[in-house]
Amino acid sequence: MKRRKVVVAAGFCLSFFLGTLFNLLSVPAFEHQQHQQLGKQQQQQQLQQQQLEASLEPTTAAATSGHAQLQSLRQQIRARLREALRYGPFPERGARPPLERRRLMDLQRAQEEEREEREHGGAGRLGCSSVDAASDVRFVGSGYTKAVYRAALNGSFAVALKSVDFGGHDMEECVRKYGSAGDCYRLASVKLVKEMALMERLQHPNILKLYGYCYQDSNDIKDTVTAITELGSPLEMIQLLQTPWEERFRICLSLMRLLHYLAHSPLGSLTLLDFRPRQFVLVDGELKVTDLDDASVEETPCSSSADCLLEFPARNFTLQCSSGRCQGINEKRNLYNAYRFFFTYLLPHSAPTALRPLLDKIVNSTGELLWGTDETLAHLEKALDVYRSGQYLMNDTQTHKTAEYKRVVDASIPGENYRCWPSYQHDGCMLSVYDVREAIGVCESHAQCRAFVLTNQSTWTGHQLALFKTGSSSMTSAKGKLTYIKLGS
Repeated sequence: MKRRKVVVAAGFCLSFFLGTLFNLLSVPAFEHQQHQQLGKQQQQQQLQQQQLEASLEPTTAAATSGHAQLQSLRQQIRARLREALRYGPFPERGARPPLERRRLMDLQRAQEEEREEREHGGAGRLGCSSVDAASDVRFVGSGYTKAVYRAALNGSFAVALKSVDFGGHDMEECVRKYGSAGDCYRLASVKLVKEMALMERLQHPNILKLYGYCYQDSNDIKDTVTAITELGSPLEMIQLLQTPWEERFRICLSLMRLLHYLAHSPLGSLTLLDFRPRQFVLVDGELKVTDLDDASVEETPCSSSADCLLEFPARNFTLQCSSGRCQGINEKRNLYNAYRFFFTYLLPHSAPTALRPLLDKIVNSTGELLWGTDETLAHLEKALDVYRSGQYLMNDTQTHKTAEYKRVVDASIPGENYRCWPSYQHDGCMLSVYDVREAIGVCESHAQCRAFVLTNQSTWTGHQLALFKTGSSSMTSAKGKLTYIKLGS
């Protein structure tokens, strides 16, 4: 009789535990607040149930190992959620709310989304109806965790759709190790949600804009998340090395403005732990960071300066330990990464001669971590002022040369191109100039130049684009353009 009672009790406990485990598995992603609201008594009861079940059920070693791995995976999910919550805010939710309210961020109703799309030309708060109506969806690229697609809204408004890549490295490795696609998705998707939260909190021209998000059930997994963001072009460093200096300078200035903001952000000094060119995109010539899932505000704790070692492949730095923290380590890590990935390649090469001493000083000082973001940005802004105002033009030696050129108003030269480097035009020689004086200086320095055309186009600094030609025999009328022909050519 006693044995029967023990068996009945064991069966009751086992069924109770399995029910608890089933409820845990069915909890939608990101319901962190429910876990945090569990009382000590409930947690103790759950622990007792698990211990009792483990002692009563004769499980195999493999089953025990699999259960331990699954618990380990869920601990990782909870840890990532706690870290992501630091970058909220997230809306409050009650216990087991309806599906529409069980979102990490509340979605707008479909009618509101459509109204905002009409009012804002597609750039309002977008949601699931926008994703469903997207056209011309094309794969752009993927990393370890996420895949990015290009899509068109309302036929013309281009956006990027970012979601967890089910075939990516993180998902495949996780499923292979733990065997739970649902939990592996939750682990991966927290990185995307953290990124969305940071995009919401950190409003800056050099941070990619978040237009909206969508939670939908997909691949038998509830609440898969898609971020709808600004669309940018991936950075191709080889191509950037062939672009005009003015555009490369713009990228470096954009980056420095971003790093200055991150050093003084509302969340504190924030570092990009995964700092590589592929984490950035270009939007209309401006550099913008697109991947923020590895951003962190944690500053290394220390007891002495020996604990504040900042390590890079080429060299190391030891920073100051103050009040138990390595002072400025986030800011300095960002700065040195900017130096080794961007400044050393893009900043000094083919720069105007008068600017090179200042640019070399910027490169050397960031390479030695002599300055912080404040000083570095101030020197880059000074270089911009010198360039934009034309102060970089060394002297007036070309002023007397104007008499040697014939000026023709409203005229252009369609053909007679030659190539130069770096050029805004691949099949010709198009450069930016401050004024006619600089254009003449360029033409004089090119052996094949016999004429040039000042177009009615300007760059982001206000410099005028000029086309340099081998001759003027094909000259035609062109409103708003000025052609200068070298006399005697």
